[in-house]
Amino acid sequence: MSICPKNRTSRARRDSRRANWKMSSVNLVKCSHCGALMKPHCVCKQCGYYNKKEIVKVDAE
Repeated sequence: MSICPKNRTSRARRDSRRANWKMSSVNLVKCSHCGALMKPHCVCKQCGYYNKKEIVKVDAE
């Protein structure tokens, strides 16, 4: 048999449970090669380096 709630959950109780579902800001770190801000554990979009090695060739514009 499935679970059946005995009483109705109020809007305040339901919404207070959902209060912690908000988005968090993106964590950014400096690139070790060029110093640009990037997401950790990802290839830098400015220079194409990751872990002090060139992974992707980036065209200089």
